[in-house]
Amino acid sequence: MVVGEICQERDLIIIGGGPGGYTAAIRAAQLGINVTLIEKDKMGGNCLNKACIPSKLYAYTGKKKVEMRHLENLGFPKIDNFSDLTPILNYKEKITKTLQRGIQSLCKGNQIEVITGKATFLSKNRIGVENGHQFEIFEFKQAIIATGSIPKMQKGIANTQNRMFLSHEIFNLNEVPEHLIVYGNDYIALEVATTFHALGAKITILWENSELPFDRSINKEFLRIFKKKKIQWINSVSLQTVEEKDDRLILTISIGSEVSEITGTHLFISGTRLPNIKELGLERIGMEFLKEGFIKINKNLETSIPNIYAIGDVTGTPFLAVKAIKQGKVIAERLAGCNSEVDLTFLPEIAHTIPPMASVGLSEDDAKRAYKDIRTNQFSLASNGYSMITGEKDGFIKIISDAQKDIILGIHMIGDGAVELSSTFVQLLEMAAKEEDVKFPLYAHPSMNEGLLEAVEGLVGLSIHTIPKRNKKNEPIQLS
Repeated sequence: MVVGEICQERDLIIIGGGPGGYTAAIRAAQLGINVTLIEKDKMGGNCLNKACIPSKLYAYTGKKKVEMRHLENLGFPKIDNFSDLTPILNYKEKITKTLQRGIQSLCKGNQIEVITGKATFLSKNRIGVENGHQFEIFEFKQAIIATGSIPKMQKGIANTQNRMFLSHEIFNLNEVPEHLIVYGNDYIALEVATTFHALGAKITILWENSELPFDRSINKEFLRIFKKKKIQWINSVSLQTVEEKDDRLILTISIGSEVSEITGTHLFISGTRLPNIKELGLERIGMEFLKEGFIKINKNLETSIPNIYAIGDVTGTPFLAVKAIKQGKVIAERLAGCNSEVDLTFLPEIAHTIPPMASVGLSEDDAKRAYKDIRTNQFSLASNGYSMITGEKDGFIKIISDAQKDIILGIHMIGDGAVELSSTFVQLLEMAAKEEDVKFPLYAHPSMNEGLLEAVEGLVGLSIHTIPKRNKKNEPIQLS
C-alpha cells in the first residue's frame, strides 16, 4: 500500500452513495457546499442494486402475471406458466446499471467529487480512503455517515447458499422455487411471499409474531387473501434448525411448547439488520452507539461527535429509504444554514405485496386509546367502477377520524393503487385535514381515487356506492 504524503482538505465528506448519501450530496451541492462523496462499491447502494429496485421488479413481474388471467377475459391469448426467471435477472441488470449511470450523471452535473474506495476514520476530522494500492487522507470540516445496514442470518442457522436466502439474495433466483418457505415478521417477508406465489411457487409463511403489525382490518384482509390464494399461514413460530437433504430443506420449528418439522425446496429468512459500519473505525474516535450497535443521533442528526452526522439505516429503525432520503435533504439544508427538520410522525408504511398495502397515521386500536370518540369506515374496492375494469377487486380503503373534531387520524388501504395513493394520505394527515377537506374536491371518474372519497363519505353513512345501514326508524341522515 502506498500512503499519500499530502492530507487533502475537504468541506463536506459523505460516506455512502445510497439513497440517503447521494441525496444529501446533491442537496448540499445545490445549496453551494463543496461535496466529496465516497462509495466503496456501486452507486445507489444496496437499495438500488440489491433491495428496493430488484425486489419491486420481481413484485411488478408477479403482479403482471396475475393480471394475465384477467386479460384472458378481454380476449388476450392464454400465456402458459413460466419458471425461468433469467429474463427478469437480465432486465434487473439493465435497469440498475441505467440508474447507477443516472446518479453518476447527477453527481457530475452538480459538481460533486465522487471517490471510489473504502473509508476509515483516522481521527475526528480525518478520513483515510483505500482503493487497491492507493491510500489517500482527507481532512474534513464536516462528515455524514450514510452507509446503510446489512441483513444477517439468525444465530444457529447456517446459510446453504443455494436454497436459503436473505433479502439481498432472494432476488437473484433464476427459477421459480417449487415450495418456498418464508420466515420472518416484516413487510419484506410478505412481499417475498406474495411475489413468488404470483410467479407460481407454493408458499408457506412462518410468522414469528402472533399477528401482523398493521391495522386490525388490514391484518384480517391479508389473512383472507392468503386463504383465498392457498398460501399457508402459521403464526407464533420460532425457527430452530434447518437441514438440507437431497433437494429439500427440513425445518424444525416450535410453536409454543410444540415442536414439529416442515419441508420445502427453498427458504427465505428476513433475519436481522446490522449497521454497515464495521470498517469505519468509529470506536477509534469515540463515537456513541445505541444498544443494538446503531449510531446514536439527536433530533438534528448529530452524532456524539459535533462535526459528524449520520442518516438512514445506520441510525436504526425504521429501515426505509424514504427516511434516509428525507434525512439526507434535511442535514444538507441544515449545514447550509436552513432550519429544516425531520418529522417521521406520518411516515407511510408501505408493502409492495400483491395486492399492495399502505398505512398512514393511527390504527383503529391506537385511535381508540388516544381519543374519546372516533369514527371508522371501510369502502370496499369491489364497489369501485375502475376496479371492475381492471379486475383488481380485493381490498378496501379505511378511514379513522376524531368524531368530535372531524379530523382524519388514520388512513389504511390494501388493494391496487395503495402505494400511489399513500402520498395523498400523508398530505391529508400532515395538514390535519378534516372530513370536509376530503369531501370537497372533485375526483376523476372512473378512478381508484374515488374510493378515498367514498370511504370518508361513509363515515356518516353517505357513501354513494355502499348499501346503507339505516337506523331502526329508517330515518334519513341529517347533514350538519
